[in-house]
Amino acid sequence: MFQALRAATIAVAKHEDFRIVHLSIQRTHVHLLVEAAHKTALARGMKAFQISAAKRMNAALKWEVRRRGQVFADRYHAEVIRSPRQARRALAYVLNNWRKHREDRGERARTWLVDPFSSGCSFPGWKQLEHATFMWRVPDTYDAMIVWLPKTWLLQTGWRRHGLIDCREVPSKHQLGRPAPRARA
Repeated sequence: MFQALRAATIAVAKHEDFRIVHLSIQRTHVHLLVEAAHKTALARGMKAFQISAAKRMNAALKWEVRRRGQVFADRYHAEVIRSPRQARRALAYVLNNWRKHREDRGERARTWLVDPFSSGCSFPGWKQLEHATFMWRVPDTYDAMIVWLPKTWLLQTGWRRHGLIDCREVPSKHQLGRPAPRARA
């Protein structure tokens, strides 16, 4: 599923008015942080992503009988980010969502500080990288998620007004409207 969703991000990367800048794949859902020029661009981009992802996921599952029905049970939930604080919370929520779902406690995940099923490996705003010369070291066999660099001030630098993101932060259920949660040791 990782490869199918990764391919879907590449397929929609041609849309310049819709950009996936971060994502996180969970067992039952996907979190995306996108920039869109307007509502129509958002709707078109999300539809293109969902169609591309659904086709690739169905192909990966190699159904013996042709599958019918929706892959994505419902539409997306759009949250317009208007402030640096809200941008920081959204970034922390998406990139650390695996901690909320306790996916960080799995056997393979224990060796990772950031979610390997997210764009976190390419995110330069981790507190743990504040004085580092290089980004995270990942295995040679790892295929990073393909995402756009953010173009908006809020997602480029504005969010930094409220501090770098600790890779151990555990997002709360309603993080976008509450203070940043404590880090887990």
